[in-house]
Amino acid sequence: MKTIGLIGGMSWESTQTYYRLINERVNESLGGLHSAKILLCSVDFAEIEECQAANAWERAGAILADAGARLEKAGADFILVCTNTMHKVAPAIASAITIPLLHIADVTAERLRAANISKVGLLGTKYTMTQEFYRDRLEQAGIEVVIPAGGDIEQVNAVIFKELCQGVVRDASRRKYLEVIDDLKSRGAQGVILGCTEIGMLVEQKHVDMPVFDTTIIHAQKAADLATGRA
Repeated sequence: MKTIGLIGGMSWESTQTYYRLINERVNESLGGLHSAKILLCSVDFAEIEECQAANAWERAGAILADAGARLEKAGADFILVCTNTMHKVAPAIASAITIPLLHIADVTAERLRAANISKVGLLGTKYTMTQEFYRDRLEQAGIEVVIPAGGDIEQVNAVIFKELCQGVVRDASRRKYLEVIDDLKSRGAQGVILGCTEIGMLVEQKHVDMPVFDTTIIHAQKAADLATGRA
């Protein structure tokens, strides 16, 4: 079995979900008492969020690149960054290691293509929704991306940082997200990407009448499959 390296802590709420999902998938694949071989380097999210707010992406990249190098030195065979937004600095991380970096947008695009989705709604932090680093990966895979309109972007973003990253799940916020998803559907989206690793705490497939693509689940399952040779 290969050893999975996780760069986590962004937030720790979703990192623990990664740990659970990967182990569940490995046990499903191998049975018995099998569990995943995982190395975790968990950063201080407050430091990362300060970099985001200050547009200090180079500094954030250096922090995560150091985490990636530590994981490789410790014996990881490949690395995941347990967040969507910080894939903005994926090139900095990749340049600091010689092992593969499993990009969350690439594995999500793979799942979308398998589901014959050509136009998809994207929810996430304001950085993920509005900047090119994530959307470009999807569009290069032939998938058109639709994002929330106007003030909805700020509301979606605020729920992530002020609630979900702190473990707070509110029905009112779920209702708002579902309104936003309905609007994306009215604009032609065939499915919706939960493009922040915390959104799955709030919205699940049972809440939505079109396909939901939870990037945390997709990313974690792909990692487990690579580790066990299933992928």
